[in-house]
Amino acid sequence: MHRLKYSNLRAVAAPLAGLMIKYLADEAIGPDLLAPVPLHPKRLRERGYNQSALLAGELGKLAGLPVDGSILVREKYVLPQARTGSVEERRANVRGAFVCRADAVKGKKVLVIDDVSTSGATLNECASALKSAGASEVWGLTLAREI
Repeated sequence: MHRLKYSNLRAVAAPLAGLMIKYLADEAIGPDLLAPVPLHPKRLRERGYNQSALLAGELGKLAGLPVDGSILVREKYVLPQARTGSVEERRANVRGAFVCRADAVKGKKVLVIDDVSTSGATLNECASALKSAGASEVWGLTLAREI
């Protein structure tokens, strides 16, 4: 995961999504679409790609689900969550960072895809934006959980 995120090893996205599909197949979520956690445009320019979007794209292929990387937008540039300490710092860091700019989620079950979850703050903020836009259910799926 670290190499996908920080070393531009994009080729591992497919096998990593293969691990995620096994979990998704065991759960009775039944999402209508996948939405990757977006990067802020500045961070996207720095990195050159969004690792969560790569995972979502590969997972979408495996699950036969549509992926929409334009639904969620990260409007607020914040410190990387890995550089924050406590759960409260992480929550404060991403509070209000995301908006949903699509009517496409009204009445839909959306599965938010991220690479790593530590406190759940990023997923919670994404879910809040999606629910405000009318999503009927919002779930989160990450490749890894940092404890």
